[in-house]
Amino acid sequence: MSNGTITKVSGPLVIASGMRDANMYDVVRVSDQRLIGEIIEMHEDKASIQVYEETSGLGTGEPVESTGAPLSVELGPGLITSIFDGIQRPLEEIMKVAGTNLTRGIEVPSLNREKVWHFTPTVKVGDEVVGGDVVGTVQETDIVVHKIMVPPSISGKIKSISEGDYKVTDAVAIVETSNGDKEVGLMQKWPVRVGRPYSKKLSPDVPLITGQRVVDAMFPIAKGGVAAIPGPFGSGKTVTQHQLAKWAEADIVVYIGCGERGNEMTDVLLEFPELIDPNTGKSLMERTVLIANTSDMPVAAREASVYTGITIAEYFRDMGYSVALMADSTSRWAEALREMSGRLEEMPGEEGYPAYLGSRIAQFYERAGRVISLGSDEREGALSVIGAVSPPGGDISEPVSQATLRIVKVFWGLDAALAYKRHFPAINWLTSYSLYADNLGKWFNANVAEDWTTLRGKMLSLLSDESELEEIVKMVGMDALSDPDRLKMEASRSIREDFLHQLAFHEVDTYTSPNKMHHMMQLVVAYYEKSLEALNKGANIDDIVELSVRESIGRFKYIQEDKVDEEYANILKTLDSQVALAVSRKEDY
Repeated sequence: MSNGTITKVSGPLVIASGMRDANMYDVVRVSDQRLIGEIIEMHEDKASIQVYEETSGLGTGEPVESTGAPLSVELGPGLITSIFDGIQRPLEEIMKVAGTNLTRGIEVPSLNREKVWHFTPTVKVGDEVVGGDVVGTVQETDIVVHKIMVPPSISGKIKSISEGDYKVTDAVAIVETSNGDKEVGLMQKWPVRVGRPYSKKLSPDVPLITGQRVVDAMFPIAKGGVAAIPGPFGSGKTVTQHQLAKWAEADIVVYIGCGERGNEMTDVLLEFPELIDPNTGKSLMERTVLIANTSDMPVAAREASVYTGITIAEYFRDMGYSVALMADSTSRWAEALREMSGRLEEMPGEEGYPAYLGSRIAQFYERAGRVISLGSDEREGALSVIGAVSPPGGDISEPVSQATLRIVKVFWGLDAALAYKRHFPAINWLTSYSLYADNLGKWFNANVAEDWTTLRGKMLSLLSDESELEEIVKMVGMDALSDPDRLKMEASRSIREDFLHQLAFHEVDTYTSPNKMHHMMQLVVAYYEKSLEALNKGANIDDIVELSVRESIGRFKYIQEDKVDEEYANILKTLDSQVALAVSRKEDY
């Protein structure tokens, strides 16, 4: 261990001398209050330390002690349903000890040391194991089976293992290795700034089905993919992330509230336990880990919170689970980087952000992926990362948004104008994109319907044409449009209002299966194509616009899943008869 003394205090930054034997990213204890900090810069024997707690009252000459270990998280049973702060301190346990306000220097273990878990072995004495192999399971919640894995650095033969009740600090197995016997416990530690190893990274060619039509049909994300949700205040970033957390095909959800407003984070903490998991009927919290680091918490801990969250997410990915990580928001994280960089007197980059902003954001997002985990059983796990970005004034030309867009492959651009029109999700279909769309289109064509990508292309083309025609309408009015162009405007309105608009709080419309989504795409495109054909045969545009079947198409989103196919056939039949009637009336004009 290295011991030094404080020579300077600048907000969350503390300079200590006499730290020659310490290493970068070592965790240190600052002053007699034993505040937690981390070394982020070394100059000769002087260490620059970012302190994760309030530093008011600290003075020069106070002691600093290095633990000799990097900032790490405890990984084991007890993570699910827990609420941690940015450095994995359990907030509920702290409240029991210290009340509603965080006490400086408080030391509470991340995982409960007293709780007993029932361990069931999946291997026996004499079996050969390698790093990543599952040696047993613990039923952590009603819906999550926690797999106890051999740490990556250990391989050998099982010397002893037994079923029973254990605490997280107990050893459940002993592995005989070439370097002697090694214990395997229910809990392991892992440094947060180092990605957990895996055997192989897989191509992102399987979609993460979310049940949100604008996402799955227009701008899909792959399992193991990365997406950004930039948008101004009030445009629906948090609600969109809630919907994705609730409905996405993910076994585990890790939600990081990074520098968000306290009342907004409180809403998350109150709402998540009440949200019902649609797949199990139980509370969504039974497969969720929450990291709460509000804007009034020390800024340095905000910087650490995203690493804490993604390390926990990687741990569950290694078990073979599909994990969805929500970071809300990475802009606040970048602001923490900027503040610490300024206090270190580093050369500022654009808008005062550090020059390494882009590489830090890339390092975070690159830890996502669909992988084959370590171990002999080749488990497939996926970690999908969805980061909210809060650009000042909604201006995505600012550095954090631009650095994020260079890394992510899905951009769901939230639009305040759409939100004010009460169009939710307020994802702008003209500015958003998905670079996974071509790859995932092959999956949708093979597993849902072979015309999926064709329908998607037609709908996007109509929406694009509508934006151009709107300029003409604003200048000279709707009457100046030709009949085919007016039909395009009507078909686009149907796409916007009947397909893209989705009610998060409607019991049926809140989630749409791929099959129902495909039928909805078919209906809106069929209306356009059959109507265009009728116009070419001489039908009147007013008759086409006023077809009563359009109301049925609009209400199709509220049809129960088990009646979708039957109702689709009925609407298509009605559409054909009404279009034919419109054509037959051409002689009346």
